[in-house]
Amino acid sequence: MAKGLFPRAFYFQARISFVRVKYLFLTWLAVFVGGWVVYVQYSNYTELCRGHECRNTICDKYRKGIIDGSACSSLCDKNTLYLGRCLSISPNNQVYTGGWGDLDGVIRCQVGEVLHYELGEEPEPRREAAVFDKPTRGTSVEKFREMVLNHLRSKLGEQANLASLVTQILSLTDGNKDGRVSLPEARSAWALLQLDDVLLGLLLQDRGHTPRILGFCGDLYMTERVPYGPLYGLNLPWPLETWVPSGARRSMDQWFTPSWPRKAKISMGLLELVEDIFHGTYGSFLMCDLTADSFGYTDRHDLRLTDLRAIVPEDTFRQTMRGLPCDTDADCVLGTNCQTTCDVAQRRCGEEVTRPNLAKACGTLRDYLLRGAPSALKEELERQLYTCMALKGSAGHMDMEHSLILNNLKALLWKQISHTKDSR
Repeated sequence: MAKGLFPRAFYFQARISFVRVKYLFLTWLAVFVGGWVVYVQYSNYTELCRGHECRNTICDKYRKGIIDGSACSSLCDKNTLYLGRCLSISPNNQVYTGGWGDLDGVIRCQVGEVLHYELGEEPEPRREAAVFDKPTRGTSVEKFREMVLNHLRSKLGEQANLASLVTQILSLTDGNKDGRVSLPEARSAWALLQLDDVLLGLLLQDRGHTPRILGFCGDLYMTERVPYGPLYGLNLPWPLETWVPSGARRSMDQWFTPSWPRKAKISMGLLELVEDIFHGTYGSFLMCDLTADSFGYTDRHDLRLTDLRAIVPEDTFRQTMRGLPCDTDADCVLGTNCQTTCDVAQRRCGEEVTRPNLAKACGTLRDYLLRGAPSALKEELERQLYTCMALKGSAGHMDMEHSLILNNLKALLWKQISHTKDSR
């Protein structure tokens, strides 16, 4: 009996040893993989999120008297303006949630270009994003006003209301509200005006389409925070984005939406934005990267354009396309949504966009509005949306049709929500 037990005990002991080795290996593998993931995440985070570098650069120039602005003292002296959670998706364009006393907002800052190098080479120093060397010492306020006016003309073309916009910009430049514009304040404002999203934000914020600028220091600036975004769907952390199948993501997008009357109010905001940037106060603008991710909305379900890179002045678009060589229409595209036709004989792109803003907006709103729409309305709403999406040619060549479709859609939506609390 004792002899029979020995092989069985040996087998049992060997089995335990094998299980231990197996679990030890799996544990080691899990630790290795987990450590690698943490390292990659940390590396990506430290490369993407460099708020301390941004703050140090800005405050160093502020303390040297090179720049100034309404937020400089709070950021650099009082520490009442702080950078919170990192939202950056580009290492050169730093984006953070932020707080400034009782104000809740989003802080943006441009930092130097990240230069990559081969192993074994000495890394080059980062290039600064803004030099803050204009205007130069001795520049008068009138000369600075002329600089700003000429810059606006280069961006927007010759518009009738540019003088009032210059006055608005000079008022914003006077950060401490002492009635005069200092050289450091002017340098900060000039650096901000080189950023297209800041300029477009100033153009559109009077109509309530963009978050207001709350303060600035150099090319760091803070805007109001839009509490809900994107337009619909769930903003997943980027590691999860790659793991969620597209079909499941589309379903999730529809789960995380407001009630239909509130979606109708948000959609009205997008249609009003289209209306305001078509022959607006400062000329016409084109939506060249229009997606649902470009928008958010407030607690009152008012739409806000959160990614101003989606909007391009029509004059800038024409200048860009005018010199663009092409072989086919596919070569004549700016962003993802703005396309012209190719003149094959001249091998040059045309200047007239082939699809107006309204058609793009209706394409963005189609799934958003049709899901959950009242049954009595759905058929007519679908018909109008598809008519809108079929629009071709630039809006300037079909003013009547463009206006008719836009007004019909707004009237249809307003009729459904005008008697509800969601309309207020």
